[in-house]
Amino acid sequence: MARRTKEEAEITRQQILDSAERVFAAKGVAHTTMADIAVDAGVSRGALYWHFTSKTDIFHAMFIRQHDANKVVCAAARNPEEADPLSQMRSILSHFLRKVVDDPQQRRVSEILHHKCELAGEQADLRQHLQATGDEIDQDIALSLRNAVQRGQLPADLDLRRAAIAMHAYIHGLIDNWLLRPDSYPLEREAEALVDALLDMLRYSPALRHKP
Repeated sequence: MARRTKEEAEITRQQILDSAERVFAAKGVAHTTMADIAVDAGVSRGALYWHFTSKTDIFHAMFIRQHDANKVVCAAARNPEEADPLSQMRSILSHFLRKVVDDPQQRRVSEILHHKCELAGEQADLRQHLQATGDEIDQDIALSLRNAVQRGQLPADLDLRRAAIAMHAYIHGLIDNWLLRPDSYPLEREAEALVDALLDMLRYSPALRHKP
């Protein structure tokens, strides 16, 4: 019975997170209340507060759920035993760009993070959380780039930190721009070409090399 209760509690928790995604995407994080989320999830406010202490707590859980799922996909490129890390990176980045278009949940969360989340007022502490996650992503990218350098797929003098920052900003900017203007171009069809342009920058840009 205890196991069933635990499973039921987890189902309710995920249901609440799904509802939070929908309401945040529709109203924005700042204008969403805990009551809004409870109504959408079909749970009492008591049940809601049993799982989450605040709206910020729900946002954190929503973000971590998506971040952890995406991080699993990136593991291959970070693996020092991977024989072809650059191809893995190409596949992963193309996958993420297409996923923003094709996966409703990924698109909702991306829309919330890019355009429906005000990092001020009661959401001010979210800035610190997103900054820490951004630092983690930069570090993971740098690990993947180092693997590609060690395999001879990228220049030996590539500035890993600068390249990771540029790479992160490039993909973040593509997603931000497309979410704002989704009818401007077919991101799902352009994904691989856009990623290839990024990889060419890593291979050939003098600005991404260590200075002698």
